[in-house]
Amino acid sequence: MSERELIPVNVAVMTVSDSRTEETDTSGAALVDRLTEAGHKLAEKCIVPDDIYRLRELMSRWIANDEINAVITTGGTGMTGRDITPEAVRPLLDKEIEGIGELFRLVSYEEIGTSTVASRAFGGVANGTFVFCLPGSTGACRTGWDKIIGPQLDYRNKPCNMVELMPRLLEK
Repeated sequence: MSERELIPVNVAVMTVSDSRTEETDTSGAALVDRLTEAGHKLAEKCIVPDDIYRLRELMSRWIANDEINAVITTGGTGMTGRDITPEAVRPLLDKEIEGIGELFRLVSYEEIGTSTVASRAFGGVANGTFVFCLPGSTGACRTGWDKIIGPQLDYRNKPCNMVELMPRLLEK
């Protein structure tokens, strides 16, 4: 059997922050660098303030866009009053993929120990679009991409990957 070829995925990146700018958004930049180096396409990138309704509005537009296959957010997954990403995104999901948050905390534990309990990283599927919500630190974004998202968005990854599921996500 011949080796599989990469199927590029269109990925949107959202940084959730009141304080980051394009110049200081190292987490969003790390995700963009990693996804483009892997051969995927950046569909869109933006910085959204920690506002539940503005985040939902943009996320809703992205998951309604047939040209966007996956969305990655960075920021807003902690426990402070301004951390609203889970509350904003979860109601938009058709299915939560519990393993994303579970695996993120497992691999993160290997790097930062019990500090990982403060992370509310998670993922799911909405309107046939994969959604991954990562913490705001650049290290967490690298970990999330390198250990979870990157391999799962690579069609060559065996025994299975999320790209294989894309054509079936909207089945009735």
